[in-house]
Amino acid sequence: MIHEQNIKAYICEELAPDIDPASLPTNIDLLSNGVIDSLSLVRFIIWIEEEYGISMDSIDIAPEDFGSVEKVSTFIELHTVSGID
Repeated sequence: MIHEQNIKAYICEELAPDIDPASLPTNIDLLSNGVIDSLSLVRFIIWIEEEYGISMDSIDIAPEDFGSVEKVSTFIELHTVSGID
């Protein structure tokens, strides 16, 4: 998926600096495995809004939408006009 590298880079630089992006599987559950917590999730959602121009106000979101890098990438593709940034 086209956004996975960017998502992994953000997570590893800003939310979980002790994790190397190359070692972060795209399908790992970010929440249940402690990669991000509830506060980090808020920061992550704000970053997605700013980075991809997605207004979360008009979208029903659930924590599961942000459960893995793959799910986040799919979410971004579904909620951007062109499917790419």
